[in-house]
Amino acid sequence: MNNRVAKLLIVFSFLCITVATLGQNKKFKVVLDPGHGGKDSGTNHLSNVEKDIVLAVALETGKILEKNKDIEVIYTRDKDVFVEVKQRSVIANDKGGNVFVSIHCNGVDGNAAYGTETYVMGLSKNKSNLDVAKKENSVIMMEDDYKTKYAGFDPKAPESIIGLTLIQEDYVHQSIDLASRVQDGFTYDLKRKNRGVKQGPFWVLHGAFMPSILIELGFVSNKDEGAYLTSKKGQKELAESIAKGIIEYKNAYYGGDATVSISPSSETTTTTTAKATTTKTEKSKESTAEKATVKGVIFKVQIAASSRVLELKAKNFNGLSNVTMEKGGKVNKYFYGQTSDYNEAKKRLEEAKAKGHSSSFIVAYKDGKSISVEEALK
Repeated sequence: MNNRVAKLLIVFSFLCITVATLGQNKKFKVVLDPGHGGKDSGTNHLSNVEKDIVLAVALETGKILEKNKDIEVIYTRDKDVFVEVKQRSVIANDKGGNVFVSIHCNGVDGNAAYGTETYVMGLSKNKSNLDVAKKENSVIMMEDDYKTKYAGFDPKAPESIIGLTLIQEDYVHQSIDLASRVQDGFTYDLKRKNRGVKQGPFWVLHGAFMPSILIELGFVSNKDEGAYLTSKKGQKELAESIAKGIIEYKNAYYGGDATVSISPSSETTTTTTAKATTTKTEKSKESTAEKATVKGVIFKVQIAASSRVLELKAKNFNGLSNVTMEKGGKVNKYFYGQTSDYNEAKKRLEEAKAKGHSSSFIVAYKDGKSISVEEALK
């Protein structure tokens, strides 16, 4: 009997070690979605073809990311084929992606417009944002039986997606953070014109159950920018910048020291690495001798974001008490606890995840204003 118990204990210990090892080896999954493809060429101007540009940039981005052993890249397409819009988020969900990045180009009548912009899922009354969404959603009409597949949604009226925006609410803050990191790279590393981080009702984003962004690399209708987008140099620089933003996001929320170097653009001589932010953070942590208390900075654990106003009762948050709410214009954010000690915040994060809030993450505030965790720990 004793031998049998001993054998069972050995088997149980082995299983525990195996499970723990698998957990440690779990890779950060990036789903790259080159827009359009096959019979859908996207927007075309001056011989600049969107579907070809975005595929080249996506493949280059993936090649850079895959140099890091703790990152896995999934493509919704890796060649010139037509993929239905709904299928793109299905692929992302089936593969268990951690982030979804859809890559596109802009195009308008005329040569004046130029610059990069990055979208997250959301409703917008801004005509420019709606026009972009309408153009990207119009590919749905190329699909067979689209009226049945996308019942209740009119590609010509993207605001009809209103009932579907709720799916992305849990990820809106992280999506905005990821979008901001990518957009900052375009702006400060590559010196591209910054058209901002925006919200829009994009079907391709609504069904992905993870932080999701849609990048507009630039305008193929602009002579100079179109030439940049079709050039090997431009595609490489854009891919490096996207990869850097994704890696900075991963390091901030999932840990690790993945890196990517940015090639100097023709307009700047600086070289930036995604590791630099992490290194500053690590140095900051070391200098505080594990105390990690930052003067004037408060850390909170964001556990949810919703348009609904919930009573701040433990039963509404899987048993978590000490929950606060921050009202926003369209989305209310819910936080668990607050502390000036980063290590204490990490403990609160583990508590929140143990209670079922698996997408929780740490946020930082200084003098009442939201700042990045990396900036807070500098």
